[in-house]
Amino acid sequence: MSRRRICVLLLVLVEACASSVLASSQAVPSQTNSSNPIQNFSPTVALVYVSAAAGTNYKINAYVAHANGTMTAVAGSPFAGNGAYIAGSRGWLFSTDTVDIYSYSIAADGALQQMSSINAQQYNQYPTGGPMSLFLDRTGSTLYDEDIYWDGANNNYQSFDLTHGTGTFTYLGATTSDSAAWITPLSFIGNNMDGYGATCVKGGAYIYGFSRSSNGTLTDMNITPAIPTAPQGGYCPYLAAADAASDVAVSLTPMEDGFTPVGPAQIGVYTADSDGDLTTNSTSANMPPTAVGTVIDMKVSSSGKLLAIAGSSGLQVFHFNGANPATRFTGLITKDEVDQMFWDNANHLYAVSRSAGKLLVFNVDSKSCVPAQGSPYSIANPQNIAVLPRM
Repeated sequence: MSRRRICVLLLVLVEACASSVLASSQAVPSQTNSSNPIQNFSPTVALVYVSAAAGTNYKINAYVAHANGTMTAVAGSPFAGNGAYIAGSRGWLFSTDTVDIYSYSIAADGALQQMSSINAQQYNQYPTGGPMSLFLDRTGSTLYDEDIYWDGANNNYQSFDLTHGTGTFTYLGATTSDSAAWITPLSFIGNNMDGYGATCVKGGAYIYGFSRSSNGTLTDMNITPAIPTAPQGGYCPYLAAADAASDVAVSLTPMEDGFTPVGPAQIGVYTADSDGDLTTNSTSANMPPTAVGTVIDMKVSSSGKLLAIAGSSGLQVFHFNGANPATRFTGLITKDEVDQMFWDNANHLYAVSRSAGKLLVFNVDSKSCVPAQGSPYSIANPQNIAVLPRM
């Protein structure tokens, strides 16, 4: 057995043992009222948080999501926030204002209380930029940020240990700034050791991967996966969405001269081997086209069977078939631009549209994807969303 496979097995065992919206006064529809008897008897399946801009400040809208797809505003919501970017896991919510990262404890009813903060910008290798999008590993043991530099310097990912369980941050380090291409969150496959992203920068196409060590730090794997040949121009990859096995979806948009789209984005599928390298059987002929316009977000469902694609023209869901080509499931289920979305573990898809000022909730089963009762929810200036499954 290779040393890498032994490390993967040990890491999985260790982590398995370790643990395994501005809700404005007009925002909450009558369906979320606590007098709704259907909703009151529907079990809680997730807590949903949406950051929203309030002038120069931010607030966090908090909701309880029920098994039938309805939502109830948490008492006291909206809560004071500290930035647009949020992420959550294991009873904690995190936010950043591009300088500091903040932690909030989550009460049993979903209420938030700020607990700690850390100046993440102080660890920058350059004098400009700071932490942006936040993301976690699959166990919620390590918090990462995209550290973006505005003066043209290369970007990196910072790592913070969360295993102490008190909401405090321990800075672990940052990846070496070797690439300006690292501008997307990483998505980890099932071994929780390999995370992937993709983007185009200055006409160059990049699909990249990082190996996660036992303490949570990241190391560039320096992979160069093959990119299919486009019918015209070349494909521009953007974002990666991994399942709980070893398969990774990547959106691929045909571009002329690396800058001008000449067709809709298509869905490529890559498979990681035991060393973290990615291979693909995707071709221009077997990759399904999307209808979402410019791709903004991608997420694989917890079952690994569905892939949601969000973009400037709306939101669409595909069947995700492991290493085989993805296949069309729905057309556009909304035509509002969708900026970010997440799945829970109970067949619900949650999405935020900044331009439309909405939180959308969909009930998804093997045959359909339909708006849940009460959806959409109006929110003033929504920014980002975090979903914490409770089942």
